[in-house]
Amino acid sequence: MKSANIVVKNKVGLHARPAALFVQRASKFLSDIYIKRDNKEINGKSIMGIMALGVSYGDEITIIASGDDENEAIDTLVDFLNNVDDE
Repeated sequence: MKSANIVVKNKVGLHARPAALFVQRASKFLSDIYIKRDNKEINGKSIMGIMALGVSYGDEITIIASGDDENEAIDTLVDFLNNVDDE
């Protein structure tokens, strides 16, 4: 299992379009992927789960991946969150 903490820099947080794009990327990996915020942990491949977390600009989240491609998954998803456009 590998994890990474990240502060969300996207002005709209992980709502609507950024959440959908995150799920698209996460779903390409065989690893189980989770996002943790405060005491809640959700499936990172679930758009409804991500939306329910209500991640906003400046929130710190933890991305967790467990599986054969966990390193690549973490690297890809952290890179995405650091570079997602404000839409």
